Amino acid sequence: MLDQLNLLMGGFQTAFSVYHLSLMVAGVLLGILVGVLPGLGAPNGVTLLLPLTFTMTPVAAIILLSSMYWGALFGGSTTSILFNIPGEPSSVATTFDGHPMARKGDAARALAIAFLSAGFGALAGVVVVTLVANAIAGFALKFSPAEYFAVYLLTFCSYAGMSGGKPLKTIAALLLGLILAGVGTDTVSGEMRMTFGSDLLVGGVSFLAAVVGLFGIGELLVTVEEGLAFKGLHARMSWRTVWQAAKEMPAYAWTLLRSTAIGCWMGITPGGPTAASFMSYGIAKRFSRRRDNFGKGEPEGVVAPETADHSAGVSALLPMLALGVPGSATAAVMMGGLMIWGLQPGPMLFIEHADFVWGLIASMYMANVVAIVLVLATIPLFAAILRAPFAIIGPLIVVVCLIGAYTIGGKMFDVYLAMGFGVVGYVFKKLDYPIAPLILAMVLGDKTEDAFRQSMLLSNGSLGIFFSNGLVGSLVTVALGLLAWSFVAPLLKRRTPAATA
Repeated sequence: MLDQLNLLMGGFQTAFSVYHLSLMVAGVLLGILVGVLPGLGAPNGVTLLLPLTFTMTPVAAIILLSSMYWGALFGGSTTSILFNIPGEPSSVATTFDGHPMARKGDAARALAIAFLSAGFGALAGVVVVTLVANAIAGFALKFSPAEYFAVYLLTFCSYAGMSGGKPLKTIAALLLGLILAGVGTDTVSGEMRMTFGSDLLVGGVSFLAAVVGLFGIGELLVTVEEGLAFKGLHARMSWRTVWQAAKEMPAYAWTLLRSTAIGCWMGITPGGPTAASFMSYGIAKRFSRRRDNFGKGEPEGVVAPETADHSAGVSALLPMLALGVPGSATAAVMMGGLMIWGLQPGPMLFIEHADFVWGLIASMYMANVVAIVLVLATIPLFAAILRAPFAIIGPLIVVVCLIGAYTIGGKMFDVYLAMGFGVVGYVFKKLDYPIAPLILAMVLGDKTEDAFRQSMLLSNGSLGIFFSNGLVGSLVTVALGLLAWSFVAPLLKRRTPAATA
């Protein structure tokens, strides 16, 4: 514990400077803007900033990107409460009681409760990361290729088993991502795969162009089709309102703690912030004495999802840093950034680049405090921006997306690729296919293949290596169990109503 405290103090020395603080403020403000504009979202916002970080030091770059992430999470809550339009998928559950509170004239109170709950969840998540980061990294140092493959398999199967969607669609998205990850040069043999004779695909499919298209252009196409119109409520925020909301928070202490635990667990596992917010809301409703008020403007219905959302968002960075396994779509984008900056996510990162890791963790404490203050102060500004015609905002977002795609490698091919993925993202949305598993598979595809092939070389082609010891055997068994559960659970739900009838 003392060693971790010393490392954290060193991280504060790294992160605490005028330059880094200015990056936090800029990142949070950009993140809030990204969060309040439907069609962008944290993954795409972080992606658009990535090209700007290529000339920065890795510490400065990750501070800017992570600050934008925190700001986007907070910004999504603003539109959920004032406009009943979730700026982030993870903010959907906040609309259930946040917007009814706003309609009853409690918009400022709802926002204050949401942001205080979010701040509590985020800071609690950072504490969890601080306490267990070294332990997880040290444990991961004992991994062989078989254990790494088992972790990746568990990650993929968890998406199928815990996402709550249709498992076949999730598996299809994962398989498509794995196929795209295999395009280009084979990392083992050096041969070309699925390039169809094109030199443009030798380096593989651009991950950043794919993310820009899927999350940015794809979302906008859906938004345009739905004819989105901004019709929101006004909120006059004052520090007196914030103080009154702060005095309410002890009444929700148990909800805060329970939602934080759910969020941290779902962040470290591949459940992600969206699943965490829905799960926390459902459990809060089930155990609340005021469950009949849920959906009608119950403050506890805002506290639960916001706390879980932000604690999960922060915790999702832990497996990305320590294991090289992102716990959310945004963490997957950040992991791509680490690789671009020449850093390899995994346990050795804590040894070879300890200043980077602990500088990031220290910046999380600082950036979340900055985010709470800024989001409370800028609610009227961003609410006004939302009232601008979408006919103006939408094209601007498309232009930013395409510029971001071009600056990745300076190739028009990446622009065309982003546009193509925009169509793919639109089709995925319309057919209700999840995008996050596809992104995850694109990030982990090469690593998964390398770990599997190395395991086969070590075992002379025997699959028994994946059950050769208790750790790898347990991971593979749990993974297969989650995969099986994704198919069994819907059948049980169908049989239960039939048996009741």
